[in-house]
Amino acid sequence: MPLVVLCGFPCSGKTQRAKELKLFLEQNSERKVHVVGDETLDLDRNAVYADSQKEKDARGALKAEVERKVNKEDIVILDSLNYIKGYRYELFCLIKHAQTPHCLVYCLTSPETSSKWNSERDVSERYSQEIFDALILRFEDPDSRNRWDSPLFTVHQDDQLPFEAISDALLKRKAPPPNQSTQNQPLSSANFLYELDRVTQDVLMVIFNAQKTSVSGDYITVPGATEKIELSRNINMAELRKLRRQFISYTKSHPTEDSAQITNMFVQYLNKSLH
Repeated sequence: MPLVVLCGFPCSGKTQRAKELKLFLEQNSERKVHVVGDETLDLDRNAVYADSQKEKDARGALKAEVERKVNKEDIVILDSLNYIKGYRYELFCLIKHAQTPHCLVYCLTSPETSSKWNSERDVSERYSQEIFDALILRFEDPDSRNRWDSPLFTVHQDDQLPFEAISDALLKRKAPPPNQSTQNQPLSSANFLYELDRVTQDVLMVIFNAQKTSVSGDYITVPGATEKIELSRNINMAELRKLRRQFISYTKSHPTEDSAQITNMFVQYLNKSLH
């Protein structure tokens, strides 16, 4: 999954660039090209960026959608603001784990130009001035000296995309080498991965169903576990799935053949992560 990360101010032409790049790559390679972005999730921009938790959830949903499409053949274009340096680093870690190349396309415009383009949009697609100004102030410029922002292609409003250079960066460049934290170790048994998936999924369903009749402060009993889960607040399924993915990634490098031990480890991990 060679990954193209678009980044820029609100209304800086990212979506148009994504369409141009998708057309070029489809016509000049045999790869499938997927575009993931705010429009694919049908986000209400003003509502999302006015609430830090909603914005965090939206970024998580975009990252999860990219992660679902991970493979070494198809190309994914992430069309969003991607204005936070730490978030771009998370995407870099994702492609290291997938062992596939990536690049960053920075759509560079002035705040005045982006503001003008914003005002020309339909009212339903327009950023409010307050949200627009806040996003401009929070924007963290990409820097090619950072490995997660490299290779970096900066494109001004009147420039043509460097199609060939982007294509070479995706299809002819080696993937960044995995490090120990992103490299899966050999499993101790052929049945281990199945047990890991089954046990963690069962625990999530226990928590999800228990929350229907539980209140904050209750303890949830998990079959097969010696510890209980302390329910200090309502936990949505998206957060539980994220913690499950993190636990699975870690546990693959510390395998065990004892399913009861997996259950206990997962319950302990959840208690520590949720509190």
